[in-house]
Amino acid sequence: MKLSISREDLLKPLQQVSGVVERRQSLPVLSNVLLRCQQGRLSLTGTDLELELIAALPVDGTDEGEITLPARKLLDICRALPEGADIRLEVDGEKARIRSGRSRFTLATLPASEFPSVEGGEAVSRFSLPREAMKRLIDRTQFAMAQQDVRYYLNGLMLELDGRQVRAVATDGHRLSLSEMEADTGVAEARQVIVPRKGISELAKLMADGEGEAVFELGSNHMRVELDGVIFTTKLIDGKFPDYRRVIPEKGGAEVVCDRELLRQAFVRASVLSNEKYRGMRIRLEENLLTATVHNPEQEEAEEELEVQYGGPPMEIGFNVAYFLDVLNVIPGEEVVIALRDANTGCLVTQKDDLSCQYVIMPMRL
Repeated sequence: MKLSISREDLLKPLQQVSGVVERRQSLPVLSNVLLRCQQGRLSLTGTDLELELIAALPVDGTDEGEITLPARKLLDICRALPEGADIRLEVDGEKARIRSGRSRFTLATLPASEFPSVEGGEAVSRFSLPREAMKRLIDRTQFAMAQQDVRYYLNGLMLELDGRQVRAVATDGHRLSLSEMEADTGVAEARQVIVPRKGISELAKLMADGEGEAVFELGSNHMRVELDGVIFTTKLIDGKFPDYRRVIPEKGGAEVVCDRELLRQAFVRASVLSNEKYRGMRIRLEENLLTATVHNPEQEEAEEELEVQYGGPPMEIGFNVAYFLDVLNVIPGEEVVIALRDANTGCLVTQKDDLSCQYVIMPMRL
């Protein structure tokens, strides 16, 4: 196998594919990237057995063949070469030789026959979604996903589809994020799928890189996305997502209306002195006034006062300030509405006059 390609043409797809490859693997071949030259096209494949990403591009003057090379080392070599450099790769037995200008590199290889593929299975539904809109949907919800929770179905983002909407929901048991968008999916029956955390992270990177439409395929246990010569496949989490509708409080309690950015800045300042482990913050509400107080084990204290629109009864309630900041960093709009019922019930944070994004934050005892 012989290959000649410019550094810039190889670098971008190699970066995309390397994001899937884990540094530490039980199988040595999983640390490699599969290079396959066929019919004037070069495809690069990376996988961790749960995710698979294939990036393809046209190339000239190549000998057909396939081989696997260490993904991280190949990426570091490409990054280190000067801009505009030409790369020539030649495979000879168990070694691959890379030449560029006066630079020479010899890499160990593993046979392509050892490289596994993620079996996608048959697609149940297929539809297109705008990349920018899908990126916004992920950005507004992914922060609430659980991390290594024993309730494995929380370690991902739930996508709910019907014929007219796509809804993303994430929760870790302490907070919940929901965002939805109008989309003609053509799905006959409403369906929920749970995409694992790493799959969502890689999908967000792909959605951010360009405009246009992405084609989605949903199978019984996988999701496949095709865009710009890239095919991304992720296995789905096999589990039932909790009924998120029961978690979202019904309106009817007291409501705080305030400027999102002013509230965010006040909470950022207060959080400086919060307990690094628990991040507790006490919110006291009086007529048109919100007071946020933070303490830490060193007996230090921060207090922030903010004029708001509030006409309910005086109330005190504790929250994790980091959870509130996560919401205020992503919620759209200039004004937010915080709906509160009592000190033991979660609050609902929404954009004023728009319920396409909803966030629930559970209170904490202080």
